[in-house]
Amino acid sequence: MREADTVTKTGRGRRGRKVLVIGGGIAGLAAAHRLLDGSERGGQVHVTVLEADERLGGKLHTGEIAGARVDLGAESMLARRPEAVGLAREVGLGDRLQPPSTATASIWTRGSLRPMPKGHVMGVPGTAEALEGVLSDEGLRRIRRDDHLPPTHLGEDVSVGRYVAARLGREVVDRLVEPLLGGVYAGDADLISMRSAVPQLFEEAARHVSLTEAVRAIQERAAANQQTGPVFMGIEGGIGTLPGAVADAVRAKGGEILLGERATTLTTRDGLWQLRTESGRTFEADQVIVALPAPAAASLLRTASPMASQELRRIEYASMALITMAFRKAEAEGLPEGSGFLVPPVDGHTIKAATFASRKWGWIAEQNPDLLVVRTSVGRYGDEKDLARDDNDLVDLSRQDLREATGLNAAPVAAHVTRWKDGLPQYPVGHAARVDRIREHIAAVPGLAVCGAAYDGVGIPACIASAYAAVDILGGDPTALDELKADPVQSMHGGAGE
Repeated sequence: MREADTVTKTGRGRRGRKVLVIGGGIAGLAAAHRLLDGSERGGQVHVTVLEADERLGGKLHTGEIAGARVDLGAESMLARRPEAVGLAREVGLGDRLQPPSTATASIWTRGSLRPMPKGHVMGVPGTAEALEGVLSDEGLRRIRRDDHLPPTHLGEDVSVGRYVAARLGREVVDRLVEPLLGGVYAGDADLISMRSAVPQLFEEAARHVSLTEAVRAIQERAAANQQTGPVFMGIEGGIGTLPGAVADAVRAKGGEILLGERATTLTTRDGLWQLRTESGRTFEADQVIVALPAPAAASLLRTASPMASQELRRIEYASMALITMAFRKAEAEGLPEGSGFLVPPVDGHTIKAATFASRKWGWIAEQNPDLLVVRTSVGRYGDEKDLARDDNDLVDLSRQDLREATGLNAAPVAAHVTRWKDGLPQYPVGHAARVDRIREHIAAVPGLAVCGAAYDGVGIPACIASAYAAVDILGGDPTALDELKADPVQSMHGGAGE
């Protein structure tokens, strides 16, 4: 038998169960880590992670620009959920966790940079006064009409943008909801599901006559819970260091991680899973966790779960680009204070957000005090024409928008463009029902589970939570899915809305 055709027997003739994790992004690595933690508590588990790329981490990725270490993907994680911060501490990164140096952000709208308003839930205000300075007088008057409108039926699901526009007016959506949601999903507010993207608002809106009343109920509950501490957290050296630390912990616990192994077919035989890779290798296991983006998961599951595969194929993705630039600090002294700004698409600019990374993260500023690192993002679902431009054009367009918004006219000493093709799954109306159907089909196949950003939230904590649920499902826990909630406030590009 040729080496490429050898079967890695895992499960038979060995004590304990063998689990294959397909995908080495943060969800797959978190699943492997939790499996091995369970092994330490009782019941031996042999874990192998297969990653098609030559790099782990998926959209969590670090690099260098002008000698400064920076994130080239997600740059922060929600700290009000426990999963991501908890995992970072478990793998030895606790002393490197850092909150943003500043939480002050702006929105570039109606020709000016304006302070990001407070007193809203994903751009939906509790009072008209909360959006003073961002909306026109007519827009504020339209919000005040909400208390006098008849109830609006939500049904099983509803578009965030269309529902909010019907209750509060189009200007709220165009000037605030759209850029905030776009910062999370790189999507279109008129298509995004309220039930999946802003579940708290969906639940409260069903209980109240007016939408502003629903927002105030959320705010009152949050105040009663007295949550303290930073909303977001970063990691010294970059969020992109988290996958490597988790991988090191997995290996230390006896797990195996193989790079450059693209899974192609998944079948069962004699009660065992058989997985074949593009290189010709075959792996056997008792259980499999598929931690892949929806299109790749659909392809792999076409035989094992044809109905789940069909549903997964219907999940669409948005592409985007991150433009990271390093300026001499002395030439950028006029840059406004704060962590950056969001950009409403309605104003017709190229960039969707800008982050003053050196201002936002102390560890970046400390690496090179003479540099100012700025990130911009380009592209969203349905508006990806600019992504066809070459890297130099994207840098030039970003500089033009930065100059118009902030007055920054300096030339960067270095620039780097990171393209995320099909980077973010879209959560349209009906997404939650689709995920329920996918999980029902998967549950009918013994020894199989799925996890990742395509299901319950695109943020790092949500991906980790879905991984933990997948592990617990395979362990026979019937309540594993009960705590999963969409995580709508974690963007991949790290815009000012974070």
